[in-house]
Amino acid sequence: MGCFKFKQCIVVREDLKMSVGKTCAQVAHAAVSAAEETRQIRPEWFNEWLKEGQRKIVLKVKSLDELLKIRDIALKEGVSACLISDMGLTEIPPGTVTCLGLGPAPEELMDKITGNLALL
Repeated sequence: MGCFKFKQCIVVREDLKMSVGKTCAQVAHAAVSAAEETRQIRPEWFNEWLKEGQRKIVLKVKSLDELLKIRDIALKEGVSACLISDMGLTEIPPGTVTCLGLGPAPEELMDKITGNLALL
């Protein structure tokens, strides 16, 4: 894995018990939203990540509070952090925050923010 210098992380709330399909859709929303924000605020990070193959890591947290703490840390570090809220058309109530898209950003910086989280 040493060839990657940048990565994107998507952090999912496991307390919502979303179906696999719902989780995949929410993760995709988070990945696109965070990448687009990074393209605008840190185009050099975005372009390098794109060239490397768009590495993505999907992680989990147990609660909304934990998700919001990760977001706050990312924002302090200058990493894009996009909260995703569901429209509530299928499994969960409208406005429920489901996941968080982070970056892409340099791997060392991302590890500082998410290094203690488990893979989904």
